[in-house]
Amino acid sequence: MQSVSMLLAFLVGAGLVVQVALNMTISKAVGSAPLAALANFVVGTAVIALLLLAFRVELPAREQWAAVPWWAWLGGTLGAAYVATATFTGPRLGALLLLALTVGGQMIASMIVDHYGLLGFAREPLDASRVLGAVLLCVGIFLIAR
Repeated sequence: MQSVSMLLAFLVGAGLVVQVALNMTISKAVGSAPLAALANFVVGTAVIALLLLAFRVELPAREQWAAVPWWAWLGGTLGAAYVATATFTGPRLGALLLLALTVGGQMIASMIVDHYGLLGFAREPLDASRVLGAVLLCVGIFLIAR
């Protein structure tokens, strides 16, 4: 099952390049990166709503919604920040540098989250091979940015 998860993560990562390009196209047409980001989320929300209907997913009870910690709701804010920022910076940085920097930021944050077991992730302490992998990825980002 881990192989399937890894493949899906890889494919979704590849899809981010396409998403940025599509949002850039909308941004150029309407003259606004935030409006393009809004369009992205409206379409995404409609697709998810259709999937929920198609799979007949039952909505949680009010108490279940109320049990969600306040900070968990910030995920939507971070998603919106990514989409709007990528739409704005994509034409300025190019796809490779944009996604390399995005992966770099994700990698550093992931190392911290894993090392301390934050936000519901299992604790995975840093070791030499993880640090070396991160350093090599950072060197790659540096080479891409040159």
